[in-house]
Amino acid sequence: MPYKPKRPCAYPGCGRLAISGQYCVEHQKQTDSHYNHFQREPETNKRYGRTWKRIRDRFIKAHPLCEACKKSGRLTPAEEVHHILPLSQGGTNDVHNLMALCKACHSRITLEANKNNRES
Repeated sequence: MPYKPKRPCAYPGCGRLAISGQYCVEHQKQTDSHYNHFQREPETNKRYGRTWKRIRDRFIKAHPLCEACKKSGRLTPAEEVHHILPLSQGGTNDVHNLMALCKACHSRITLEANKNNRES
């Protein structure tokens, strides 16, 4: 499968090419750091540190396809690891509580879960 063409970095004044996503490697780190520091809650940062990244990488390697898409007969690469029972509600990083999903399915499932939580 061919790769998407590289695009210029979206950071103002940067002329480098973005390998994946909106920003070049340098500015991606900078925007991630800014997001984690100013927009995320401190408790969330504690839950999603280096240990989580290692668990996530191992899980994606073992489950490379989106589990939701696979059920409907499509083969889509997994990009996100979803907690079936969220950590905030007592879930764990145990393999039985994780699910490999593509970004579209992860967004859809998260949106549905948030909607259900608001209605309850």
